[in-house]
Amino acid sequence: MNKQLLASVALAAVLSSTVVTPVEAAGKEKCYGVAKAGQNDCGNLAGTHSCAGQSTVDNDPGEWKLVDKGTCEKIGGMLKKEAKAKYNASKKTH
Repeated sequence: MNKQLLASVALAAVLSSTVVTPVEAAGKEKCYGVAKAGQNDCGNLAGTHSCAGQSTVDNDPGEWKLVDKGTCEKIGGMLKKEAKAKYNASKKTH
């Protein structure tokens, strides 16, 4: 029993260090600020909702869509780091 548990823990450790998310595996990335109202892919940066299709305005910088990797900035969007910085800056001015 202990050998099986140890083997399971070791396997879990190896897998967790090499896991690729489905988004990365599909060659996609989250692109913030390009979703039309009601067409976001999931939860927003503000944490006011956690589901797809709940954005209320076009091009909200806290909402995202999945796009082909490398195309986000070309279509006028932001990657998460930039979107998060913009979102945090806007919270400080309000």
